Amino acid sequence: MDDLKAIVEALVFVSETPLKAEQIAEALDLEKARVGAVLLELCREYEENDRGFELRRVAGGYQFRTRARYAEWVRRLSRAKPFRFSRAALETLAIIAYRQPVTRADIEYLRGVDSGGVLKTLLDKHLVRILGKKDIPGRPMIYGTSRDFLELFGLNDLSGLPTLKEFDQLSLDLSVVEAGIATNESI
Repeated sequence: MDDLKAIVEALVFVSETPLKAEQIAEALDLEKARVGAVLLELCREYEENDRGFELRRVAGGYQFRTRARYAEWVRRLSRAKPFRFSRAALETLAIIAYRQPVTRADIEYLRGVDSGGVLKTLLDKHLVRILGKKDIPGRPMIYGTSRDFLELFGLNDLSGLPTLKEFDQLSLDLSVVEAGIATNESI
């Protein structure tokens, strides 16, 4: 079992994209269930050892990821600036993620402004993909999120997106924090 764990670990390590249990099982000519058990065991071990990285289930597969609390150090080494979204891009991406499949007209109706440029940028960054064409006059394109979207946000699937209830709780928590800051500043 230890040798198998090392082999699976090596395969996940060299893969540029999240690796599915099925892919590993096929490469090793093993049952998917056995590979799945090894992957879960590896995830548990990395969690218990509290290393600088972890094995996470992302976009339907497994990938090594830097723990969030060490991201700043990695950024310093690579001198990379954190990925930033414009407000328009975040709004558009949120609409697509929560409402997909969606057309450009649907997006523009909800945002109230032209979204062609933002949509093109999201397509160029491979965060959004064209799912097909809607069967209505004009046959507008239908958009949805991509696998790269799931990878970027560390989601296994769309069910990992926060719910509206979680957003409400977050805004309530932020208002309490802001009130506390205002109180401390007035003292």
